[in-house]
Amino acid sequence: MTHEYAVKTRFSFTGTFYITARNKDEAKELAEKHCGLTLGRSIHSTLPIEDADWDFPIHPDMTIGRICINREQYPKLSV
Repeated sequence: MTHEYAVKTRFSFTGTFYITARNKDEAKELAEKHCGLTLGRSIHSTLPIEDADWDFPIHPDMTIGRICINREQYPKLSV
């Protein structure tokens, strides 16, 4: 007999955004406001191309957490 298991999983990408800014605080603010990654899409930035570049791997690190057979402990995300 088989069971459905809820497997808590984390994917993380570690890379670098190269941002042209006046100082560290501005670079941090620009990264937080204008740079991101969406699953199933690509790395993106709303900054002009001459002000932002990036270096990220195409495969994330994966961490497996808690595994349980009770679906209610890890319900599907509601949108």
